[in-house]
Amino acid sequence: MAKIETRKSVRITVRGVVQGVGFRPFVYGLAHKFNLAGWVRNTSGSVEIEVEGGGESVDRLVLALKAEAPRMASIEEVTTVPLEPRGYTDFEIRESHVQEGKYQLISPDIATCRQCQEEVLSASDRRYRYPFANCTNCGPRFTIIEDIPYDRSRTTMRRFEMCPDCQKEYDDPFDRRFHAQPNACSRCGPQLELVDCRGLSIRCHDVIQETASLLKEGKILAVKGLGGFLLACDATNEEAVKTLRIRKRRPSKPLAVMMASLEEVKRHCFTTSEEERLLLSPQCPIVLLKWQKESSVCREVAPDTKYLGVMLPYTPLHHLLLREVNLPLVMTSGNLSEEPIAKDNDEALRRLGSMADYFLLHNRDIYSRYDDSVYAVERGVPQVVRRARGCAPYPILLPFKARRILACGADEKNTFCLAKDQHAFVSQHIGDMENEETLEHFEKTIELYQRLFRIDPEIIAYDLHPEYLSTKYAMQLKDKYEKNLDFVSVQHHHAHLASCLADNNIDQEAIGVIFDGTGYGSDGTIWGGEFLLGDFRRYRRVGHLECVPMPGGTAAIKRPYRMALGYLNNLSGGDVSLEGLPILEKIGLEELAVIRRQMERNLNAPLTSSAGRLFDAVSALVGVCGTVEYEAQAAIELEMVAPDDADKRNLGLYPFSIVMEGGQRVVRLEQLISAVVGEVRDGVSAALISARFHRTVAQIIVQTCQAISGETGTKMVALSGGVFQNRLLFRLATEALHEGGFEVLIHRLVPCNDGGISLGQAVVAHFAVLEGSKGKKEI
Repeated sequence: MAKIETRKSVRITVRGVVQGVGFRPFVYGLAHKFNLAGWVRNTSGSVEIEVEGGGESVDRLVLALKAEAPRMASIEEVTTVPLEPRGYTDFEIRESHVQEGKYQLISPDIATCRQCQEEVLSASDRRYRYPFANCTNCGPRFTIIEDIPYDRSRTTMRRFEMCPDCQKEYDDPFDRRFHAQPNACSRCGPQLELVDCRGLSIRCHDVIQETASLLKEGKILAVKGLGGFLLACDATNEEAVKTLRIRKRRPSKPLAVMMASLEEVKRHCFTTSEEERLLLSPQCPIVLLKWQKESSVCREVAPDTKYLGVMLPYTPLHHLLLREVNLPLVMTSGNLSEEPIAKDNDEALRRLGSMADYFLLHNRDIYSRYDDSVYAVERGVPQVVRRARGCAPYPILLPFKARRILACGADEKNTFCLAKDQHAFVSQHIGDMENEETLEHFEKTIELYQRLFRIDPEIIAYDLHPEYLSTKYAMQLKDKYEKNLDFVSVQHHHAHLASCLADNNIDQEAIGVIFDGTGYGSDGTIWGGEFLLGDFRRYRRVGHLECVPMPGGTAAIKRPYRMALGYLNNLSGGDVSLEGLPILEKIGLEELAVIRRQMERNLNAPLTSSAGRLFDAVSALVGVCGTVEYEAQAAIELEMVAPDDADKRNLGLYPFSIVMEGGQRVVRLEQLISAVVGEVRDGVSAALISARFHRTVAQIIVQTCQAISGETGTKMVALSGGVFQNRLLFRLATEALHEGGFEVLIHRLVPCNDGGISLGQAVVAHFAVLEGSKGKKEI
């Protein structure tokens, strides 16, 4: 006799990234598979399901929700509540339900899936060569959404009415385009237009073919993508790349390149399995790859570096264009240096008209600007360098339930962070806060995140530096909000440490090795080569690189030879001869006298312990780079001249000392600088000096951590700060720390540079208010 199943009915709530990823049709399919009745719907805070049927079948559906979820879903919680059977006879997908104050996690934009690629490239398919094909598994999400729940009426696709064929797909729960909000085809969806730099339309039979022809001729094109415009040119054409650099005012900073396929990438770069996985992932970021010398990509694309930033096509438009042009293309942000990426057609023509010869436009509006994400892989671990497309607005999960917090971030590589419950929403890369356009982008994106995630902040966190635009924005909120908010200033390097801990979901004390360029110290000096002992709640500065004058203040950042003179000032009272020091010999006598007078009289020569400035100084001393055109150029070029196997060979160390001063360990560098000067004069190669210097800095880190650990017993070390983007130093330091018995925490989900600062500010501010320590003087 057949077993009769007991009838069961439950209400299921699923939280996580479960909208815009095909979750409702997935549930619909499961219900039919298990012969269950009921309904599923989106709400402002979750996906809700009521289901009834055989008890075992209901249980199997609940298990399958997590085990078989769609690829881009990220499920945080599934809860069930038993119900009395309602007598449902079929299963349906209901209209979305808006809930006041609730918020839903939102999927970032997703690279074109394999099925959509095949359709776009298949002559027999109705979407053949349609550059805006998408489905529930891919396509625009965050860049087109204006509010939640995620329905077409709340996106920039609402102006496009679906044709009968697209509507049929959209309405069919068994079709992969069921409720794909950007669903469209050539009959009813967005269209391309090619125009010149004056906005006049270019008549042509095929826009993609004509665009490819112009690129092959050496023209520069502004191409509208997912989150804004990219400036494109032939990456193998040296003159085209030089022209782009001149027009963009980006003389030497590396440019990103897009290639048609992984096979093409392998013809130009060396790849590891992890790098390949990243390139092919739904995030489809730029990945920094070891560049082959035989590559036809011209060296002007990334001068004086061993790495090339490469990405694969991530929209149908890119796939079609790259196949048609059959060349690697430079694809760099559509902006002047340090401005936000252009996103609207009229805006692009106005801002990029002097840079691009032609514009490839389309009429699907972009709601939120979105740069490309950038990753590097070291020791087999992917680390985000710039968090944007494909990553934001995925939240970072916190190891505690947070108050409602807005953390305003730093001024360079700005992101902000909105926190609520166990979610920290770190924004996409905003950029350097140097102009009104970036500040406006910052403010509008904060408003968008607050609306989407229903976060009305009760705590505002900001950097100690009073001149940061992000800090000034926070101060303005005191006047904007009538209610009583808590304002918390967070020391820059404590935020770095807290960010690394939060990135690793660890709430315990660690030694923070925080090496970066600039951070406002609690003692009034400029920090940047710091050894902290702390957690989310508090920190102590237990060590640092010695402080040296920074002649001219910010001028020393642009001219590293000034930092070299700052370090030489510590040798023999600054009376060191410059003879035999390549770059320093070229300094004009008048400027040299001004610099020395600044240091003698302590005029505009603030003291700094910055590790970034130490790298700048050595780069200038060795003759590698004395002036810079982009951030960290001197340090990058110093790293690039080191031998490829510098982390595997014992090439010697320079002397240094660690002394106790005022209860802190201070790393004295006079011997190191003196030894570098001596080797330069003796004709030792820049490659060998660079290798020894990097190895020495790694030893400074290990020996200082060992001394701190010997006192405190702490064996956990968190590495943060932009200097750890130096891949050679990162390898040397992590290997030496592991050999020394330390557990090493590194960044994975947010950048180690200032792009991760806002996460650290948020967690520090939460505990500062919780424990009543806001406003207390940092140690």
